[in-house]
Amino acid sequence: MGQKGKKEKKVKGAEKTAAKMEKKVSKRSKREEEDLEALIAEFQTLDGKKTQVVETTCPPPSPRLSASLSAHPEKDELILFGGEFFNGKKTFLYNDLFFYNIKKNTWVKSDIPNPPPPRCSHQAVMVPQGGGQLWVFGGEFGSPNGEQFYHYKDLWVLHLATHTWENIKAAGGPTGRSGHRMVLSKKQLLVFGGFHESTRDFVYYNDVYSFSLETFSWSRLTPSGSAPPPRSACQMTSTPDGTGVIIYGGYSKVRVKKDVEKGTIHSDMFLLKREGKDGQEKWSWSRVSPSGSKPHPRSGFSPAMGPAGRAVLFGGVCDEEEEETLEGDFYNDLHLYDTGKNRWFPGVLRGNKTEKKKRRRGKKEGAEGEGGEMEGEDGEEAAPQGPTEVVKEIVTEDGTVMTIKEVIPGAQEEEEEEEEEEEEDEASASVNLVEPCPRSSAMATVRQGKLFLFGGMFEVGDRQFTLNDFYSLDLHKMDQWETLVEMDPKTQEWLEESESEGDDEEEEEEEEEELKGAEGKEDEVESEGESDDEEDEEEHPAVQEGETVTDYQIRTEKYWTELARTKMGPDIKDKKVAKVALAMAKVFHEDQ
Repeated sequence: MGQKGKKEKKVKGAEKTAAKMEKKVSKRSKREEEDLEALIAEFQTLDGKKTQVVETTCPPPSPRLSASLSAHPEKDELILFGGEFFNGKKTFLYNDLFFYNIKKNTWVKSDIPNPPPPRCSHQAVMVPQGGGQLWVFGGEFGSPNGEQFYHYKDLWVLHLATHTWENIKAAGGPTGRSGHRMVLSKKQLLVFGGFHESTRDFVYYNDVYSFSLETFSWSRLTPSGSAPPPRSACQMTSTPDGTGVIIYGGYSKVRVKKDVEKGTIHSDMFLLKREGKDGQEKWSWSRVSPSGSKPHPRSGFSPAMGPAGRAVLFGGVCDEEEEETLEGDFYNDLHLYDTGKNRWFPGVLRGNKTEKKKRRRGKKEGAEGEGGEMEGEDGEEAAPQGPTEVVKEIVTEDGTVMTIKEVIPGAQEEEEEEEEEEEEDEASASVNLVEPCPRSSAMATVRQGKLFLFGGMFEVGDRQFTLNDFYSLDLHKMDQWETLVEMDPKTQEWLEESESEGDDEEEEEEEEEELKGAEGKEDEVESEGESDDEEDEEEHPAVQEGETVTDYQIRTEKYWTELARTKMGPDIKDKKVAKVALAMAKVFHEDQ
């Protein structure tokens, strides 16, 4: 009893600390988020000009990470939304929408009026009703210099049957956050965890919210038992019977000194179980102790739900943190968790069956020719195939040489009764198989038993490589990865920070970048071209020759205030609206 009482006190103490930190972060981040609202309002102004759906056949989406990739419930299509890209100097956030036709291996970009603002690290869940609905919640937006963050708490639904976005306004939902997880459980969406970060503070969550797909209302759950410690980027899987969800892993950090933070990679598992009838549900947390071999602790892995109640986990990174440095080991291995058997096992590729038969036939012939003995030079049996390191070198357009090392493990037993001969075949086959390079924050989803993997990132020294390669793997056959889009070295843009520039110049440039909304949207905003620029000049008050920013803001104050009020709604305070109006006027003035 005494030990249990101590644990309960610890949990309650942690919850109080988290609540205090949340209030602290909320105050400090309020000003930052108000500044970024001007950028977001400008994006929505540009998107508001769209009046009809425009679909364009296009190349694969540009390199990105922390987007969402979802499978259409009725068609052989995948839907990619949002994400981010960092080129070493500036961060780009997206709200573009792509449809991938699996049978034709083609991409279509779909411009739909009034979409959600640009974001990354959001959650998107497919609901198989009304011709398919893609529900999107939360995520984050960042200033181009990556120093300010805005965390969304909005809820959207993309109606796939009509190709329309709808902003669902419902009170009582989760606070703004990113890195959370959301799944469909019967007739509700469950949201767990995530984090909120400002320039100086951060807070991680372990709360649970439910959104009813029948009443369109939020409710915060209060489960009994010991909840998982706060975290983001975990794996959240619905149980096959729909009575709960399983949480695995994730990441969180704490401040150990004034300017020193320490991250924690979680590898524990919990079950959130629902009991009772609809309307009288009771929820409870309990710890889960799985059998099998769990993945090596990591963050940034890519989760997906596979066939037969098996959760899929690919890649990730294990960071080794020192006070001043952060280095990571990236992975490209595959792990599966059987929710029915509560068991982890590694996803080992079996190789092509035709090739396997040829190798087996060759082995038998070789064995007969040597008297049936398989011996090495010293008369000993050949050692089993161990891990093999494959090294690839890619030269980017700017001359940088990327060396990608992939450690491909030898065959591992999935079932004890497998024959030794098959294990040897799998080991020899795995050496020559094509696999995605190690990465984190990639997008993964499963459609009709096939795992699809897009993009993500890895690091070489201080440089980050953001990917747009694309792969698929048949989870029934587990034979080999199929490359749908190869990594193009020319897309690996990287701009080094200039050390010769003075601090004042850098601050001025960063301030300008923060206020230039069109720049944060990369090609999507730029592609609207000169016609949209002309519309801007016609619709907004023109800038007079020699007119300064201040003079322009004073002269057009009424116009921009009314526009900001229209965009932000009647409930926002006048002071906040005025601030956004000034920022919008400045953006327009500088664009001219």
